[in-house]
Amino acid sequence: MKAVIVEAAWAATRTKNTFFSERYHRIAARRGKKRGLIAVAHSQIVAAYLILSTGARYHELGAQYQQEKIEKKRKAYLTAELKKLGYSVALEKKITTE
Repeated sequence: MKAVIVEAAWAATRTKNTFFSERYHRIAARRGKKRGLIAVAHSQIVAAYLILSTGARYHELGAQYQQEKIEKKRKAYLTAELKKLGYSVALEKKITTE
């Protein structure tokens, strides 16, 4: 069973612009290829369990999902830190023209 799941994880890591591919590359850079592969396999098992137990459809989150989540969390944290120091904070997206 483990071999089949790991084989499916390898296939998922080779796809472009998907959540599992991005997850593998992010983890493999820090922890190594094998740990990244096992993490993707675990994520696939969790996704399959949730799909089967709830009857929901699979929704691909995309490669940018985790990065956007991290960025949103970081903005909230840094804003809260500045407010603790007594500053009023208003975030505006910088518009770049190239």
